[in-house]
Amino acid sequence: MTKHAREIRDLFATASLGAPENAIGFVLWRLVHRYQREIDRALTAVDLTHLQFTILTLAAWLGRFGEAVSQADLARFGDVQPMQVSHMLKTLEEKGMVDRPRSQSDVRAKRIVVTSSGLATLRRALPIAIDVQRRLFGVEGSPGGSLLDALIRLDSEHSIDPKR
Repeated sequence: MTKHAREIRDLFATASLGAPENAIGFVLWRLVHRYQREIDRALTAVDLTHLQFTILTLAAWLGRFGEAVSQADLARFGDVQPMQVSHMLKTLEEKGMVDRPRSQSDVRAKRIVVTSSGLATLRRALPIAIDVQRRLFGVEGSPGGSLLDALIRLDSEHSIDPKR
């Protein structure tokens, strides 16, 4: 074994968790990317990407009581960069899934309204997304499951608005 290889081995023996699979960040990174690949593939059946689906779902969720929803609301609640939200909303508007009328109270802002077409797409997309989640995360990732409960608990420490 070369000196360089010994230095690398010693580095991992003394300054790491021993192997990549012992690091939750690495395992989460792999799972998140696997989930994104799977859900992107599955959502092609309804002409959505994962991010478009997420933004459309959040717009419907936040507007479920008839409240005005803004682009900023979506960005904050979903922890998505505002520019990404803007691009996704433009695409969803072009597809006829959302409308973005000017806000009555702030002429600089637009309200986000899910259209009938958007709701119809969500009716088809939600079961697809749930199926992907069940296949990848099993019972542990279902409501009340140990994985989902642990992730919700961890996420709540950094939650933007836990009431929504």
